[in-house]
Amino acid sequence: MRIGSSIALIAVGAILAFALAPGIIPFVDQVLIGYILMVVGVLGLIVSIIMTNRTRRTDTVVERRTAPDTIVERRTDI
Repeated sequence: MRIGSSIALIAVGAILAFALAPGIIPFVDQVLIGYILMVVGVLGLIVSIIMTNRTRRTDTVVERRTAPDTIVERRTDI
């Protein structure tokens, strides 16, 4: 679920919960469905923001020692 679809779920849930008159859809509690859609949309938004900001952190440490005829190189990726 991406950010756009999460916002769309929040919008549809808000419309069902607040904008439509109760009882338009028979045998369905549209206010409850609206709240559920808003919660799922908010959770999806949080997860998608976390996944977007999550990057692989790489710190490279390079150490070189030069002596006559000797080169030692050490790389550490964290």
